[in-house]
Amino acid sequence: MYKEAREYLNEITKYGSVLGLGNIKELLARVGNPDKELQFVHIAGTNGKGSTLAFISTILKTAGYKIGRYISPSVFSYREKIQVDEQYITKTSLGTLTFIIKAAIDRMLMEGFDHPTVFEVETVLALLYFKQEKCDLVVLETGLGGLLDATNVVEKTLVAVLTPISKDHMEYLGDSLQEIAANKSGIIKKESIIVTANQEPDAMKEIRKKCFAYKNELILADFDQTDKIAFGLLSTCFDYNELKKIEISLLGSYQIQNAILAIETVKALRKKGFLIEDKAIRMGLKLTKWPGRFSEICETPLIILDGAHNEAAAKRLKETIDIYLKQKRIMFVIGVLSDKEYEKIVKITAPIAVKILTVTTPNNKRALDGKELAKVVKKYNTNVYYMPTLEAAAIECMKQKNQMDAIIVFGSLSYLGEFERYVNSLKGGNGYDG
Repeated sequence: MYKEAREYLNEITKYGSVLGLGNIKELLARVGNPDKELQFVHIAGTNGKGSTLAFISTILKTAGYKIGRYISPSVFSYREKIQVDEQYITKTSLGTLTFIIKAAIDRMLMEGFDHPTVFEVETVLALLYFKQEKCDLVVLETGLGGLLDATNVVEKTLVAVLTPISKDHMEYLGDSLQEIAANKSGIIKKESIIVTANQEPDAMKEIRKKCFAYKNELILADFDQTDKIAFGLLSTCFDYNELKKIEISLLGSYQIQNAILAIETVKALRKKGFLIEDKAIRMGLKLTKWPGRFSEICETPLIILDGAHNEAAAKRLKETIDIYLKQKRIMFVIGVLSDKEYEKIVKITAPIAVKILTVTTPNNKRALDGKELAKVVKKYNTNVYYMPTLEAAAIECMKQKNQMDAIIVFGSLSYLGEFERYVNSLKGGNGYDG
């Protein structure tokens, strides 16, 4: 049944991406409105959503709560999108629940409704699973924007979290930072506590406007309140307000901001009645893992995956390289989507690499051809080579152990999982279970 469910979900990708809540509300009603029986932390923003979600959910799990996670996109397994206590949805549950949803969709179509998009179906699937597993709380990541994103169908949002907002998906969300922030702050509900990262003035203006309208409590996770930051190759330590000597295992300077967002979110949940001790915060932060965010997949040669896919993330990646790999011989593998500001990404990162490989992100209609990407890269670094396949790029990387100190693979999350599988196969590692 799992195989058939995956085939069905793959088939309905043809219905594309449609912003709006009408269809998903109808579908949820037909499967019993599982969202009504769940409570949520809802996360929107441009960068850092996934890592922030990981910090929050791991802290809450450490505190003894049963926690659902819903993320997008998945990187290493389709079932990664839907997790309970960091365990992927079972194949049995995915198959069973998918066909319950399909039966509801068939009835909708007979009555003249439009077919829900695959993201809408996956969101309903996640909510059904979280209800089935009796989750105490669900940490939910928006797919695109906020206001009309399918995840915004939920109403019992205890805390709404806004990670740093920058220009991304402008064809859907608006041309200005102010418009984009207005869209993303659409996840704010009347009874929610709002936790936000440091934002650009135009973005903060929109967030404050929404909070004023609903009379929400607004909490700023202020990076400036950190002190005694110490970066290491295995972890980062810092102080934040009354919490001293915090340790996180996720590398990257930007992960401190994400950890602070998580700390303030957990403090907000305390106000909502959740019992979370400081020791759970400390342990949860230290235990948090989030593959694909400046994470090592091979030691010799050193290969690191990172999801930097827009201008703001590229700046953070460069800053992280300056911290951990300064004056090292670095090679990049870059694959991007055509609707991203890829020239800005390349302009920031390309000059610091000794050598660059470009690839075409496979199985993605939005992928930019690696040959075209190589032409752009050549403006900023002439030592660039187009690789016809991810496997060819992985083979080339594995030849570099004596030539390069580090290889960083980035540009789009969508190909990182497949790239790691090629590297693992070259090392004699494990395969992929879907």
